[in-house]
Amino acid sequence: MSDKKQEMSTKYDPTAVEKGRYNEWLDEGVFSPSGDKKAKPFSIVLPPPNVTGKLHLGHAWDTTLQDMIIRRKRMQGYDTLWLPGMDHAGIATQAKVEAKLRKQGISRYDLGREKFVEKVWEWKDDFARTIKEQWAKLGLSLDYSRERFTLDKGLSKAVRKVFVSLYNKGLIYRGEYIINWDPQARTALSDIEVIHKDDKGAFYHVKYPFTDGSTFNGKDYIEIATTRPETMMGDTAVAVNPSDKRYKDIVGKKVLVPLINREVPIIADQYVDPDFGTGMVKITPAHDPNDFKVGNRHDLKRINTMNEDATMNENAGKYKGMDRFEARKAMVKDLEDEGLMLSIDPIVHSVGHSERTGVQVEARLSTQWFVKMKPLAEQAIKNQDTNDKVNFFPDRFEGTFEQWMGNVHDWVISRQLWWGHQIPAWYNKKTGETYVGMEAPKDAENWEQDPDVLDTWFSSALWPFSTMGWPDDTEDMKRYFPTDTLVTGYDIIFFWVSRMIFQSLEFTKERPFKDVLLHGLIRDSQGRKMSKSLGNGIDPMDVIDKYGADALRWFLSIGGTPGQDLKFSYDKMDSAWNFINKIWNASRYVIMNLDGIDKPQLPDQSEWQLSDKWILSRLNSTINRVSELFEKYNFGEADRYLYDFIWNDFCDWYIEMSKEALNSDDEKLKKNTQNILAYVLDQTLRLLQPIMPFVTEYIWQMMPHEGKSLVTAAYPVDHKEFDDPTSEHQMQSLIDLITAVRNIRNEANAPLSSPIDMLIQTDNDTLKDIFESNREYIDRFCHTQELKIGKDIEAPKLSMSAVITDATIYVPLAELVDLKDEQARVQKDVDKFESEVARSDKKLANKRFVDNAPEAVVEEEKTKQADYQSKLDAAKERLQQISSEM
Repeated sequence: MSDKKQEMSTKYDPTAVEKGRYNEWLDEGVFSPSGDKKAKPFSIVLPPPNVTGKLHLGHAWDTTLQDMIIRRKRMQGYDTLWLPGMDHAGIATQAKVEAKLRKQGISRYDLGREKFVEKVWEWKDDFARTIKEQWAKLGLSLDYSRERFTLDKGLSKAVRKVFVSLYNKGLIYRGEYIINWDPQARTALSDIEVIHKDDKGAFYHVKYPFTDGSTFNGKDYIEIATTRPETMMGDTAVAVNPSDKRYKDIVGKKVLVPLINREVPIIADQYVDPDFGTGMVKITPAHDPNDFKVGNRHDLKRINTMNEDATMNENAGKYKGMDRFEARKAMVKDLEDEGLMLSIDPIVHSVGHSERTGVQVEARLSTQWFVKMKPLAEQAIKNQDTNDKVNFFPDRFEGTFEQWMGNVHDWVISRQLWWGHQIPAWYNKKTGETYVGMEAPKDAENWEQDPDVLDTWFSSALWPFSTMGWPDDTEDMKRYFPTDTLVTGYDIIFFWVSRMIFQSLEFTKERPFKDVLLHGLIRDSQGRKMSKSLGNGIDPMDVIDKYGADALRWFLSIGGTPGQDLKFSYDKMDSAWNFINKIWNASRYVIMNLDGIDKPQLPDQSEWQLSDKWILSRLNSTINRVSELFEKYNFGEADRYLYDFIWNDFCDWYIEMSKEALNSDDEKLKKNTQNILAYVLDQTLRLLQPIMPFVTEYIWQMMPHEGKSLVTAAYPVDHKEFDDPTSEHQMQSLIDLITAVRNIRNEANAPLSSPIDMLIQTDNDTLKDIFESNREYIDRFCHTQELKIGKDIEAPKLSMSAVITDATIYVPLAELVDLKDEQARVQKDVDKFESEVARSDKKLANKRFVDNAPEAVVEEEKTKQADYQSKLDAAKERLQQISSEM
């Protein structure tokens, strides 16, 4: 033990504590499943981070919560699997690599598909190494032997299996539709990959002349307003609502599309809102999803006027080759020059932008692959009415999930990228026939594979079961699927959570996970979203370098509430470090006082002192409450219980009280106290281990202990024999007494070193016995010179006082007491107790509270009411005494 004492410095140093520890855990194999077939399995799959860069604070939060869950379950004896992996992140990764190449003056087209994909693999390998280093720095207890990647061989097989199966069932189809198009990445986007932002724009009011010389309201043209004149070259009709009587005489007539002079009909369609603008709209089927539907109903031609990169094509006439926004300016000028522009009204409107590249999205006519969502969504919604539903935490997100699934559109799954799972479809070079299969056709030379890849969410939607070896019937699939808990941000319910649920139900007939815990976003101290433009981003690795991984993990654990955002601040990080330093110093004190203790063993219960009974009862309450809250994923509240127990009960009170026994000549008492100190510290470290694994392992290894690592030590359990409400009540009376006297000393500026006389007036014989039998504690903590306890105590004329439950304390400090100050101080107590009594009275007068709250809660409130009333009466009596002395 002496060598170990020297290793514990006087101050917590996270760098020294954490150094080499993670590799020791890996070498010992403590993160792997136990292999105990009798143990209940518990599994989590890590939401795979994108190989687009380093992990951010959101990842640190997400993974810390998962690690806490899996570490605790491991300690509870479960056969745990936490399976790691990463996502190829199609468009996001390709966009990063293309941006890097652009700086070198190279495009992917210069390299060709094969060479470009090699460059992306190089990128992936670099950032995968970085991410794994960050996982290690955070202390994540992952089973690396099962690590997966969404483009590895096994997952690729699963992706092909799902695509082929859905295609054969008619749930995947190919068709020409209006889709969201990213002109920079040159790929389709799903609806949820489009971010809407307010942009400055305008309504351009343009003349569309009648072709036959007709007039309307005395004019030979109709007025059409558009925000996108660059799409006019694709107009194939003008539409009005059939119920709009204003236009019934012009339906069927034709007008000329300005600048191109194409004749287009005026049609009637219910899509048009007669109350918006003029009630007339231009129809451009190749450039607007609603116009596309109108065009289908009226058999209108689809004229695409843009290239993949949003430059104008041959259908745009003289504007061919121009960028879309340059073309807009040119067309507006030409319309003005030709007298066809009526007016321009500036507006601010919501415009879709690519989530990945940030450019303005185009609605573009394109042939794409789609998943027919209705039957899959209905199956997912129906499952929520069964015992095998997915449990959402907080449960309000279940409604969010069901609402989205009930209104979901078909999912465009093809992407015009080179990085990803290439679609397993081939087209015959001669006949155009389509073949979809797990492998290429045998006569591959006669076929050409679809060049597109699948949306990255298509493969990540299979993550919970593809990582277990599906579609093969693997041992991991049998034992660890469905997984138990998914932890992720509420912002990807639609992107990922929903898709995992419907794909799992479709292909495994089971939910992918039992519970899904949804957390919020991490914001800066002002509540702003972290971004490069604001310069308020925080690198979690920098935080760890300064404070240690355990301090960051504690902040992330205690600061969050399920479903809510979390504000980061360095003040909170300072508090986290200070708390660990408190644990460190308390542990150091205990370890320094364990000489001769090789195996901590609790003494017989008959030998426990009041403080021993109290701390063990408080420990058991903390174990039960923390366990209960962890099961509900309410980590912040659990941590607050832990914090109060450690800081207040153990450090501030029990350790201080233990000094009496440790310094006494009673060897039996000393040994008993050593054992209880060691036991409580050991159990406390076990409670803390899932949250702050590095420092708890370090301290535990310094103590007498059994076992290889705290990682696999048993988690604390309920010991009903420790529960002792009577001792807790008695000890609380002592704490209240000592605290009250300390407050009096502070207010009177009487240092603790100066002895004081103390009088305790109480009618409660039990309380009198408690104080009498614990005089040594009162003397030690209050530094009393003379102590009187009794029923008939009279208040000294010049004294300061305090009211606690069933007792009034008097401290004669004649030279220090100003009766006016004492009167004001006691008046504050009267006001405080009156407020509490009034609050309690109001609560108990509330019939809904009394009738609906649990009986124990109502009784607790009645007890509080009686206690506050008693204190109020005593404070008022003391106030009268002071008044009579003035």
